[in-house]
Amino acid sequence: MQWKKLGRIFDPTKHNLANNCLEFAQAPQALVFDEFIRIYFSTREKDKTGKYLSHISFVDIDKDFDGIINISTETVIKLGELGCYDEHGIFPLNVLRDNGKVLGYIGGWSRRVSVSVDGSIGLAISKDNGLSFEKTGDGPILTSSLNEPFLVGDPFVIKFNSTFHMWYIYGVKWITDTSTNNKKERIYKIGHAESEDGIYWVKEGRQLVSDKLNSNECQALPTVFKFKDKYHMLFCYREAIGFRDKKRASYRIGYAFSDDLVTWIRDDEGVGIDVSESGWDSEMLCYPHVFQVDNNFFLLYNGNEFGRFGFGLAVLE
Repeated sequence: MQWKKLGRIFDPTKHNLANNCLEFAQAPQALVFDEFIRIYFSTREKDKTGKYLSHISFVDIDKDFDGIINISTETVIKLGELGCYDEHGIFPLNVLRDNGKVLGYIGGWSRRVSVSVDGSIGLAISKDNGLSFEKTGDGPILTSSLNEPFLVGDPFVIKFNSTFHMWYIYGVKWITDTSTNNKKERIYKIGHAESEDGIYWVKEGRQLVSDKLNSNECQALPTVFKFKDKYHMLFCYREAIGFRDKKRASYRIGYAFSDDLVTWIRDDEGVGIDVSESGWDSEMLCYPHVFQVDNNFFLLYNGNEFGRFGFGLAVLE
């Protein structure tokens, strides 16, 4: 593949967002309309203790991707109640149309004591064409299990031949970074599940994409599309240690392909996109999302500092 970068198309620091959010537009996810593209993203508010809460906002951009039509000013989806899986944030909200409704798959997270965070996946439904979402319940639809003990998140859902497919991440272990006052860092991999109704899921129960860096490689936010009779997956990956301040250890976009949605062959050299020499995406590429408009495939992604200053766009050449 070869992706042509079209530049950064949204910077949250230049707009007034709901829920007192000032920075971050992470994990952009597209919903295509006839006249515009609605892009959902996760942004951040600081709570009373100074810790972050992740909220979902959206921006409507014209199909030339050079004009903002609308930015959400109301709460798109409420965070979870006390003790729920999404009490402290939603990251991301993956959306797709199904039978006249818009389904929103929630990557919910909540704080822990011994480690920083845990996560599960929930479902919300929009009946107003994606302006707002109501959860189907307070609990998750996909969560930890015997061999996926924590950190289930980053859902990407698509329908092939009437079957719902979900690619997601799951945690395999926590490790201690002895260079940073014994900070606990998480390791997670990409998994897959199927469903007939989009609510009840059966996990495949294995790591889908092989490691490239080492066994502690972290893999995140898969996105899958079909092109020329093959299935293509983009995702981001990084080192477990040093990724916050070392460019060589930070997120890059990886690539795998499949003929049958079962066997995935990793081929990062074929991904066709990398960091820029300078600017907003010169240190990091993360949180990819591929979507189609007419006959073109587009890629949304975040750059430096995990999307603190927005997201960019590329087109498949």
